[in-house]
Amino acid sequence: MFARFCPGFRPAVSAALLAAFVLLCGPQPARGQSAVSAAQAMAFNNVTWTTLGTNQNDSMPLGNGDLAANVWTEANGDLVLLLAKADAWTETGKLVKPGRVRIHTEPALFTGAGFSQTLHVDEATVMLEQGASSLRVWIDANHNALHIELHAAQPVRVHASLESWRTTHGMTEPSADKNGMNELGGDQMPVQFAADRVLPAKNGVRWFHWNEESIYPTVLHQQHLDALLGKHPDPLLHRCFGGMITGPGLKNESDQALVSAVPVKQARIDVVAASGRCEKPEEWKNLLDKTLAAGANPADLRAARAAHTAWWNQFWERSWIRVSGADDAQKVSQGYALQRYMIAAQSRGELPTKFNGGLFTVGGTVPAQRNSLNNPATAAKEPSPDYRAWGNCYWNQNNRLLYWPLIATGDYDLLKPWFNMYLNALPLQLERARLYYNHGGASYPETMFFFGLPSMHDFGWNNSTNEIASRWQRYHIQGSLEVAAEMLDYVDATGDTEFARNKLLPFADAIVTFYGLHWKHDAQGKILMYPTQSLETYQLDVTNPAPDIAGLMAVLPRLLALPASMTTEAQRTAWTATLKALPELPRGTTTANGKTPPNGAGDAQGTPVLLPAEKYGKTSNSENPELYAAFPYHVYGVGKPDLKLAVDTYAARRSPQYTCWGQDGTQAAALGLTNEAKKAVVAEFTNYGDQRFKWFWQPAHDWIPDFDNGGSGMITLEEMLLQTDGQKILLLPTWPSEWTADFRLHAPHNTVVEGRVEQGKLVRLEVSPASRKQDVVVMSQSK
Repeated sequence: MFARFCPGFRPAVSAALLAAFVLLCGPQPARGQSAVSAAQAMAFNNVTWTTLGTNQNDSMPLGNGDLAANVWTEANGDLVLLLAKADAWTETGKLVKPGRVRIHTEPALFTGAGFSQTLHVDEATVMLEQGASSLRVWIDANHNALHIELHAAQPVRVHASLESWRTTHGMTEPSADKNGMNELGGDQMPVQFAADRVLPAKNGVRWFHWNEESIYPTVLHQQHLDALLGKHPDPLLHRCFGGMITGPGLKNESDQALVSAVPVKQARIDVVAASGRCEKPEEWKNLLDKTLAAGANPADLRAARAAHTAWWNQFWERSWIRVSGADDAQKVSQGYALQRYMIAAQSRGELPTKFNGGLFTVGGTVPAQRNSLNNPATAAKEPSPDYRAWGNCYWNQNNRLLYWPLIATGDYDLLKPWFNMYLNALPLQLERARLYYNHGGASYPETMFFFGLPSMHDFGWNNSTNEIASRWQRYHIQGSLEVAAEMLDYVDATGDTEFARNKLLPFADAIVTFYGLHWKHDAQGKILMYPTQSLETYQLDVTNPAPDIAGLMAVLPRLLALPASMTTEAQRTAWTATLKALPELPRGTTTANGKTPPNGAGDAQGTPVLLPAEKYGKTSNSENPELYAAFPYHVYGVGKPDLKLAVDTYAARRSPQYTCWGQDGTQAAALGLTNEAKKAVVAEFTNYGDQRFKWFWQPAHDWIPDFDNGGSGMITLEEMLLQTDGQKILLLPTWPSEWTADFRLHAPHNTVVEGRVEQGKLVRLEVSPASRKQDVVVMSQSK
């Protein structure tokens, strides 16, 4: 039975893994009995393969949150590592891979018979084994260093080499590097893409990329912001990133390769990454030296590996949801765990990870032969490992789904890059609004460079106006309200008053100030949001869009509820005025066929529903803007008034969609629709990709891995188990009785809720602090 749940399972199962199986599928240990740790239970989700791979599409994910790697084997037994770094941004604003590392042995350690490759998600390690030979691969949780530990049954000659593809300057001709740069469009490339630099051989392989130029001034000029040149540091100019490959007993065979002096039975290969700003390219070595001095490459790995394992143990102890029951429950449980693992592996760096592949993109299907990308005859035809569909800008509506679930898991360190991207761009956004509109506040575009300005593909080259040219994005600004709501949830959860005072308030005040000043008021004194749009679905000719109104309805009262000592009287007065002037959420009736009406014109006998906007035109995309009132803004939901109105709105939605960025699951869970939420969460966590690691989610509209798909699944599952309403903690609001779950989730006021549910009943509950137990309402027992 155990093998049914674990493809590639072999009889030699560790005690920890057996204990995890008992914990998940057997009776819960009684109080006072010892139980396995959360990390040991997580071992149940380890992934094992028993055949060698072919190319990068057969990779497993590793990462420490900043440095990451796709890890795979090839048919000749080689180990290949495609490196990624959260801040590896080139002069064109493109997030690229620092390089590829190949480990080759003569003779090959792995030939196929008896081979296994296991991703140990409990301790973020990949183990390759065959007989008495093994390779352990891990990226230190506390340092930007990847370590490979080799043990061979018989002496082997070890080769470690760097494979590069950015070997020439310039992007004037069609190329794999130019392809896919959606944020710049395909017709202009005012900044040349520089080649990587490999240093002369000296006790290791060293290489880096240095941005001698930057697209940033061009973007400001094209968007009529020349007055801001020099006021804000160029975030791309002189950015520098690279790495070093070394190993005890390894000597240079060339500038890009190391080899063991003699055949060995044990070897160690280390890859250290360094990045930062360098005024001159020669300064990159200083960055590398600082990284090494901080302990990235210790002489003895044992202490570093113990600290690495301790970090991951602590991470898994923070939070968990383990679901069992039918086969679909087990798949949901594993999908949830692996999505959380992958976010932890790529969201502790300078900038947030991206929805369209994050740090684990592998480009396209590249022929397996070595260095094929270095061949000028094929380079323009083959997709670069740096390629990702939809480019390198951030798309709020997709990316937010990766970060909402991290509040319930207590993964606040993983949230910081997401918040910081918006916070760091605030000074520029305030000045941009003043220059464009001659009023205060700030607005952020839906698709933007990480420094806050719109994608040039959307804004348009030589656009003579201040308006974004793309009709899909022109007025699409509500995402910043959602970021403010996320920040408020973080403050509620942690009580972080310093963050609230110095970061949340300046940001949220700027956003709501923009809404309060930007539009005219109607004859009744209500804000008249026109012209605008309702997400991407209803464009340009829209009045009073539902997502923006719901966002302001959710955010403004929470700002006003903050302690008066944190805010000013002027802020409170302005917020109160904006809230008073806010129009109601648009309402109407369904058509004769029970659907959301086009143009707001429903049937006189139709069912009352929420509308996407007060006035709107044709449908241009597949979103349901009216349901933003359920998620993300929770204006309607379980335990709240007028729930039937929101449930009927869900039933009438024009665009059902369970996977990718579709919000059926998150909104059904918020509205207490158990069967719908269950269908959606199963669809989300079984939306397997075509790559061998099937949790690199299949892209419905985006790119591989489709992380907004997994993020949406995480939100759905969490809200099925726990929701909050003011001080109340609502347990099991949308939980299917046929699923069993053990869970540990975080709630407002530094509260941790841990329990077990069987057959729809809560059979164990622990709340910390204990005083918060009085605020718990178990929904399944009150129905």
